Amino acid sequence: MITHDRSFMDTVVTHVIGIHRRKVRKIPGDTLKYYSQIAQDEEIYEKTRQNDERRQKEIQQFIARFRAKARLANLVQSRIKSIQKMGKKDKLEELKTLSFSFRYKPFRGKYALRAENLSFAYDPQAPLIGNLSFAVNAGDRICIVGKNGKGKTTLLKILAGQLQADEGKLTYNPNIDFGLFEQTNIQTLNAASTVAEEISYASADISTQRARDICGAMMFEGDAAFKKIAVLSGGEKSRVLLGKILAVPVNLLMLDEPTNHLDMDSCDALLTALNSFSGTIIIVTHNEMFLHALADRLIVFQSGGVKLFEGGYQQFLDKDGWREEQKEKARMHAANPEPQTNKLSKKDNRKMRSDIIIQKSQKLKPIEVRISKTEAGIETYEEKLDRCNHELIQASKSKDADRIARLSKDIYQYQLKVDKLYAQLEKLYDDKDQTESYYETRLKDLLTSV
Repeated sequence: MITHDRSFMDTVVTHVIGIHRRKVRKIPGDTLKYYSQIAQDEEIYEKTRQNDERRQKEIQQFIARFRAKARLANLVQSRIKSIQKMGKKDKLEELKTLSFSFRYKPFRGKYALRAENLSFAYDPQAPLIGNLSFAVNAGDRICIVGKNGKGKTTLLKILAGQLQADEGKLTYNPNIDFGLFEQTNIQTLNAASTVAEEISYASADISTQRARDICGAMMFEGDAAFKKIAVLSGGEKSRVLLGKILAVPVNLLMLDEPTNHLDMDSCDALLTALNSFSGTIIIVTHNEMFLHALADRLIVFQSGGVKLFEGGYQQFLDKDGWREEQKEKARMHAANPEPQTNKLSKKDNRKMRSDIIIQKSQKLKPIEVRISKTEAGIETYEEKLDRCNHELIQASKSKDADRIARLSKDIYQYQLKVDKLYAQLEKLYDDKDQTESYYETRLKDLLTSV
């Protein structure tokens, strides 16, 4: 089954097959599990890549510093082999997504439109809307919600003037200019036109460059702007419709299920554009992310009626909620109680991650301090050795026996100290490697426990 209706998909599927970064993956569970798994895998990949790069840089610095030291030859060769085995992970390329904003036409006024006692029915025996009255204030974000077939799209069409109400009155502010996105509007696109032409037709004052810019924002870059409408998928046609709305300055957006043909990243881009829009929005949507982020008022179709709810979506869930859904959940829970899970909450996971990072830092800091002191000690005694060796050559030339004896003794003592410090340094680097490996493993395990 191929569908953009995530709610429907999540109620029936056992596995999700997704195409991501030109690869096909099959993951057990619903779409939330799929996207969570993708995000988790990419987070692990990126953290591993960054850690590998940091580790490779440290190893390369170690090799460059001690390559000429015969006493550390084995340790240097070991580091060379380890860096060869690590290989190189490429940085994940940035995925192309929608990026756009709606053109806002300045609006002065307290209200955009008023509806008084609206009633409508396709079948007189089953009216969809009865005596509905409300005012849409300037800047409102109104979400129309309810089950399919209850009248949401019908109400939007009435508000947009595409349908005439059986009874009641609509009053528009004379300064209102609205853009309409409707699910069935893709059929109005001219199959023989190109994407750029369709967007150009949306407004008489739009320039060719502006049309191409909108094409790019809708992911029709370069030659893709000259694709014929006839060869586009449903999702691509929906993006063309969004592009046509972008071409015209408006102060009221009426949107009917605009996310149906958009992927998650595109939904995020649309939500960002809507949040940035200074005008009024009336939207029909099932997308709970949009409902929570946008709605400050709701028009709710439920239990055979429709009413205005003053408040956001969470307030609605807390106060009223979906009665039929509540009954069904209660029945399902009684029949199949949810099994207990040992997975960590996100809050607990963040705390444990923070604790592990702190522990790692506390363990590594004294080791790194000792490494720094040991390397400084090696440099000090090797400088003394170089100086003594130079003086020894001079003493040999002058045949100063006492000075030769003293310098030989100093060289012997300094060499012992250098050998001892190199042995300590090798052990300290081993301790550092083991400590880092231990805590990195714990962090990776924690990423999979959410």
